[in-house]
Amino acid sequence: MSLLDRYEEVVGHQEVQCLRHLGERLAGKRVVHVNSTRTGGGVAEILGWMAPLMQELGIDARWEVLTAPPEFYRVTKAFHNGLQGRAVSLKKRDYELHYEVNRQNAQRLNLEADVVFVHDPQPIYLPAFTPEGQVARWVWRCHIDASQPDRGVWKYLEGAIPHYQAAVFSMPAFARSLPCPMFVSPPSIDPLSEKNCPIPEQERLEALSRFMIDPNRPLLLQVSRFDRFKDPLGVLEAYRLLKPYYPELQLALAGGPADDDPEAADVLRDVLDQAAGDPNVKILMLPPDAHRTINILQRSAVVVLQKSLKEGFGLTVTEALWKGKPVIGGACGGITLQVHDYHTGFLVHSPAGAAYRIRYLLRYAEKRQRMGQNGHDFVREHFLLTRHLRDYLNVLLCLDRPEPDVLVV
Repeated sequence: MSLLDRYEEVVGHQEVQCLRHLGERLAGKRVVHVNSTRTGGGVAEILGWMAPLMQELGIDARWEVLTAPPEFYRVTKAFHNGLQGRAVSLKKRDYELHYEVNRQNAQRLNLEADVVFVHDPQPIYLPAFTPEGQVARWVWRCHIDASQPDRGVWKYLEGAIPHYQAAVFSMPAFARSLPCPMFVSPPSIDPLSEKNCPIPEQERLEALSRFMIDPNRPLLLQVSRFDRFKDPLGVLEAYRLLKPYYPELQLALAGGPADDDPEAADVLRDVLDQAAGDPNVKILMLPPDAHRTINILQRSAVVVLQKSLKEGFGLTVTEALWKGKPVIGGACGGITLQVHDYHTGFLVHSPAGAAYRIRYLLRYAEKRQRMGQNGHDFVREHFLLTRHLRDYLNVLLCLDRPEPDVLVV
């Protein structure tokens, strides 16, 4: 059975046939995706299935990853923060390092293709150093909320945009005014992956036992990098506000390292300090391949949080909704595309707001279950990988017939 055939039971025959018809029109096209890391974060997860599915449709698709020193990732983490609106302080040598790493990787990577998708700011200057004619068209895929960036960071990154023939954003509100066609394509999840497939009950119980989580007591969960913008300290504060009313409550904060995020260790240290002394708070540092563990934790939670202060999209929200869990999410970025008050969860602006909404969901089990089912159905319709792949195929088709100033949603 082919990869796509496996998804028919989830998305239906018509959706898979649509992908095959689009693939026939693009057969033989050479496509390369480039990002900064092969493990950790939503972009790496998406590219892990995107290239194989493109290949199955007859597209010559590859995935390339930058090679860079640790200092490069300190700079690009500042770029990430700056794009999301935080004021950052970078020196001339920081920009020069980024530029030089892009130059070196343009020489090292195999970028010969009809279309190269460059993901996020880390590899954004690759086109400037690639010989003319080696790549027919460049597409910048920005997964970050770039609507109100730090002025200095954007001025530098903007210098690369004239090399691109198109840009893709996760939602219209994230887009900048750019001199090229722009497309909108939200991220998605793979419903058959280890992170989202059904889990045997015995395996679930054994995993909870290893983490000393009681399956008979309510569990709150947030899965995310240990990042300031994910607000793990705000989640801890919300949990503490609830403890007087629900002393049996448990909280798990699960995250893991990413090769391109050097700030995670500092955030983790702060979280451990704040959680010290509470046996009902589990801080779980998971390896990049702990997909089944994350799946188990999400299926075991009574409520899932993603209390971000800034968020590109939030695939952990999508994953939790797919598993029938209502989500308490920060009212920002792509979370607002997924969490709708009283329908799939609640949007909040503070730890106190999160605690108030969690208390509501703990009190009304029937409403909690109905919202969970709504979330599952909503993800099936809008945020599965087949829709995401169809978006990318349509971008490729549009590049063959370019029309200026077109926004495709």
